[in-house]
Amino acid sequence: MKFLRKSIVRKLIVHVLFFIGLIFVIAFAFVKNEQDVVSVNFLIGTLILFAVLFFILYFVDVVRPMKAVLIQMQALIAGKPYKRIYSKRIDEIGVIVHFFNQVTRSLGEISFDIKDRKRMLSELDVAAQLQRDILPTTEKKDLDGLIVVAKNRPATELGGDSFNFLTIKDKTYVYIGDVTGHGVAAGLIMTMANSLISVFADIYDNPYDILVNVNKYIKQHVRKAMFMTLVMMCWNHKTKKLTYVGAGHEHILVYRAASGVCEDLMSGGVALGMVPDNSKVIKEVDLDLADGDMVILYSDGITEAKNTSGELFGLDKLKKLIVEYSPEYDLDGVHYHIAKDVSSYMEGHGQDDDITLIVLKRDMSKE
Repeated sequence: MKFLRKSIVRKLIVHVLFFIGLIFVIAFAFVKNEQDVVSVNFLIGTLILFAVLFFILYFVDVVRPMKAVLIQMQALIAGKPYKRIYSKRIDEIGVIVHFFNQVTRSLGEISFDIKDRKRMLSELDVAAQLQRDILPTTEKKDLDGLIVVAKNRPATELGGDSFNFLTIKDKTYVYIGDVTGHGVAAGLIMTMANSLISVFADIYDNPYDILVNVNKYIKQHVRKAMFMTLVMMCWNHKTKKLTYVGAGHEHILVYRAASGVCEDLMSGGVALGMVPDNSKVIKEVDLDLADGDMVILYSDGITEAKNTSGELFGLDKLKKLIVEYSPEYDLDGVHYHIAKDVSSYMEGHGQDDDITLIVLKRDMSKE
């Protein structure tokens, strides 16, 4: 109601009625003073005077304030500097001024958010590049009788999956790790774990001691809800023996070339960062391989990949693909076709989690 009382249209109507009333009052005064005919010139002059007064009032009260608003609105539309408009009016012009101020305030907030987002994306790109630099520069490794192919595909800019080959003296460590979740937090833990493994691999000569000490440091610096599953293979170049230590990771799949069977072994242990001391729950296990046998390591981004119906890819399907492709293709071909089938399975649904796949093959001809 207050707005209606202050409405420009209402004020204009009131002003018009007021001026018409004045004209009648003056005309009546002439008649009352015994002037039967009101001078036409007088009436015309009076009307002109009132019209001029009305125009001045209309210009001051409506045109000039509206022009000030339109100037700022044109500047906004043209992308030029504009100013906030201050007004206490509650009529139509006041509504327009309030709307303009609200829009420009929102645009300012959006502009700040865009700049902040660009800054964060730039920093995220730097972090992603640093993480990529930590991963191996080569995806294939010949280890004197053991060939390894490994690839990683993160779900977001920063991934929680990790893998690496570390050759120190007469041993090479091949490991795959998966931090809970993905994104910035997972990427930071993955980076920290990779760095710790590199440091302790220079100090200790077996995967057991490496993971015991990595776990100790991760537990001190990672919150309870975050941990990293991992399995580390150790290939001894002298003895040609393969061992592994599991830290709560997925199954280790072993394809036996002689029988054409794919075995699934529990990796064992508990994830890094779950307990302060894991020395009693992890152990180094021998893994005997004959010529042509393969070992497949993977992250749960593969077995938990979903199709458009929400169905999981699953461990059984992965084992069937290994049995199907291993006799037909070489190491690179097995890795390629498994990765391709997983991607095809997810088509139309999208990648929910980081994916890492490592294939190792015993090849005595390379010794």
